Amino acid sequence: MQTRMLIRMPSTSVRVDRQTHEELKRLARELGTTVGEVVGIAARRLRQQRMGRDLRAPLTEAETSWLDADLG
Repeated sequence: MQTRMLIRMPSTSVRVDRQTHEELKRLARELGTTVGEVVGIAARRLRQQRMGRDLRAPLTEAETSWLDADLG
């Protein structure tokens, strides 16, 4: 038997269409978590994807100059 501790956090509402809400509920059931946690996971994943994209982008001329600067 799995025991969970419920932690009450301040919350707010996010409006989504019915199809998205059903998908969030389905994912929450599959993951054994809450809709709110699924939204949090999705937001984190999106941030990670954006960071990865930014890190793959070529350096700007200013960034290259700064990295190649003589510190001595």
